[in-house]
Amino acid sequence: MIGMDDTLDDATDQTAPVWAVFGDLMAGLLGAFVLILVGVLVVQIDLVASLQQEVQKRQMEEKRRMALEKALAIPLASGRVTVNNGRIGISGSVLFATGSDELRAEGRQLLKSLVQPLGVYLRERDEMLMVSGFTDNTALLRGSQKRFADNLELSAQRALTVTRALIDEGMPSSQVFAAAFGAEQPVADNSDEKGRAQNRRVEMAPVPKAANTPPSESPRAP
Repeated sequence: MIGMDDTLDDATDQTAPVWAVFGDLMAGLLGAFVLILVGVLVVQIDLVASLQQEVQKRQMEEKRRMALEKALAIPLASGRVTVNNGRIGISGSVLFATGSDELRAEGRQLLKSLVQPLGVYLRERDEMLMVSGFTDNTALLRGSQKRFADNLELSAQRALTVTRALIDEGMPSSQVFAAAFGAEQPVADNSDEKGRAQNRRVEMAPVPKAANTPPSESPRAP
């Protein structure tokens, strides 16, 4: 009997550590599973929050676009003004002769019609108007009749001309500033006249006010 008891004690001593190791392993696996589950839940929560923010952003942009189009309903109906992604576009030929920064009478009249609805839109949202000048990539004429160093300078002077015209027609100078991009950021191919005509343009875009916003007489963007 003594021998049998000793044998049972030995078996029990050998079995106990196995179950202890198995228990530790299961506890570890359970802990890892919980950590993975928590990580997945956190990622899903972040994704849901990001999607909600994106949806809200798109909704705000859509409301903003609709409000801008409503404010400019009459100019838009005439076909002389376009609105794309919150940017108001005017063909350069409507405003200026080729290579010139002198505003056409037709262009001044168009700008005059924009001042009132744009002023209301900007005040309601506490925003400013950025006037941007763009050109095609055609090199300017050389010689004694050359007025501008390059397309960037031409686009800057055109943006300033439009900015000053808006101010002259009643837009507060604190609500508008000029920027220039020259031949950068084309909207069409410069390889043909149709594309170059589309690239010669002035755009106006409502932007949030900021402490470091350029003044109205700033000729160029950074």
